[in-house]
Order: sequence, then C-alpha cells, then structure tokens
Amino acid sequence: QVRLVESGGGLVQAGGSLRLSCAASGGSFDDYSLGWFRLAPGRERDFVAAIRRSGGTTVYADSVKGRFTISRDDAKNTVYLQMSSLNSEDTAAYYCAADISGAFFADMRTYSRSSAYDYWGQGTQVTVSS
Repeated sequence: QVRLVESGGGLVQAGGSLRLSCAASGGSFDDYSLGWFRLAPGRERDFVAAIRRSGGTTVYADSVKGRFTISRDDAKNTVYLQMSSLNSEDTAAYYCAADISGAFFADMRTYSRSSAYDYWGQGTQVTVSS
C-alpha cells in the first residue's frame, strides 16, 4: 500500500510563492511517476504538472508553465511543486498522485490524465489572496 501525504499549502498574496511537498511511503519511490493536480470549487480536477520516473522528464499545464516547477528527491521519497507568481486562479486544493505501475510512457501527455495514476494524497489547500 502506498501512502501520499501533501504539505505546504496555505494562504499567500498574489505574486507570492509556495512550495508544496508530497511524501510517499510504501513501495519503491524510484519506480514511480508522479503528478500534481488541483481542484477548485465549481471546476473539474485539473492537471498541473508531472515528472516521470527514470530521468525526471517533466510536463506542465499551459496555465502554470514558467511559474511552477515540479521536482523529486528519490532519497527522501518526496515530490515537490514550487509555485511562484501565484494568482487567484491558482486557488485550489492540490493533490499529488503516483503511478506505481513502473510503465514508461514516451508521450508525456499520458501523465496529464488522472487515469494514469494509482494512488492519491488527501490534498493541501492553496489560497491566493488578491
């Protein structure tokens, strides 16, 4: 059983920065591809960013490209989401997700689909005040 625990959310002013963390336990973290998604009131769950296993290739939603950075520390079993230049549209609950299948999808767009992931965290709230 894999457990994912997000942290680092909070209230931040527009233009500010936050770093989210997602710590994983259980299984072999090195073999996981990981993603971040977000859910805002009245919206469907949106893809934010993903990082593939074995080399760490990344992919981002257009809405966060250039502002957010996903990274991973396999020694700490943790994936991060560094967020900068935050605006009110970024207000949401943020969830990390893990694909533990060990699959290696050459098309990074695969990792933008929630169906690619097997386990999800409980979420951490990010609120951006204007």
